[in-house]
Amino acid sequence: MAFNTLATATLFQQKLDEQMIQEATSGWMEANAGQVKYSGGKDIKIPKLTMDGLANYDRDTGYAQGSTTLEYETETMTQDRGRKFQLDAMDVDETAFVATAANVTTQFQRLKIIPEVDAYRYSKLATLAIAKGNTGSYAPATTDILSKLLADISAIQDIIGETEPLIISMSYSVATILSQADKIQKILDTTQFTQGGIQTKILSLDGIPIKRVPSARLKTAYVFNDGKTTGQTAGGFTPATGALDINWIISALHAPIAASKTDNMKIFDPVTNQNADAWLIEYRKFHELWVPDNKLDAVRVSTKPAA
Repeated sequence: MAFNTLATATLFQQKLDEQMIQEATSGWMEANAGQVKYSGGKDIKIPKLTMDGLANYDRDTGYAQGSTTLEYETETMTQDRGRKFQLDAMDVDETAFVATAANVTTQFQRLKIIPEVDAYRYSKLATLAIAKGNTGSYAPATTDILSKLLADISAIQDIIGETEPLIISMSYSVATILSQADKIQKILDTTQFTQGGIQTKILSLDGIPIKRVPSARLKTAYVFNDGKTTGQTAGGFTPATGALDINWIISALHAPIAASKTDNMKIFDPVTNQNADAWLIEYRKFHELWVPDNKLDAVRVSTKPAA
């Protein structure tokens, strides 16, 4: 049977999207995409539900007419990233190609794409919270970290109440300080957390999950290298000048809406590839994060003081 590059590319595309949701520390944000519509490319449609509030009941005319509107807003995934790889035909025959290509693409996503997507999402979430004024500067210490964290949680709950579930995204280094804080053992526990259909046990503070994140992905701003400019040819991302370290971000679980799509993945066999006697894999990733205006009060960020 002839090798079907289209079917293989489609399968890889689906598996890579699943991997993104399961392995990114911010993968839980994609569950909020819910009923978004995506049909390829960089545009995505997000449902917006609006409705009227209560009105007086009239004993003669009965109920006042209300309206409910469901409409889709078109949003653009501003992050349009990609790379291509070649696997020499002498190194990989047709039989071994699928296994080798699967390993290359999954490792590329695990080591390069997932950290970048995480970094973009947290930096944007922090930027939105800072613009809203929901921020504070703090140098973590075991003596007062618990009180600072609880104060930020309380500030959010004072606005949205306690029925809306929260989640804390915290750097590993700050989480270590928190674990050594006074009286922490009384309210630090573990809880079941589901992400991408996989259940794991993670730390929780008074029932609020703590998602630990590598510090390199928790800064307020990054430069996402274009792969062309001098000094940026290796691609990837680096902290922007003046970027602040993030201690933690507390948000309502359903506040951020994230989307990432592996789009139109292409595989060319050595005969079709005109540039080399090699298999050619072209990989393109769109992604973005949004927070509805009416949910920004449910996001709060703590940053370390500027160096």
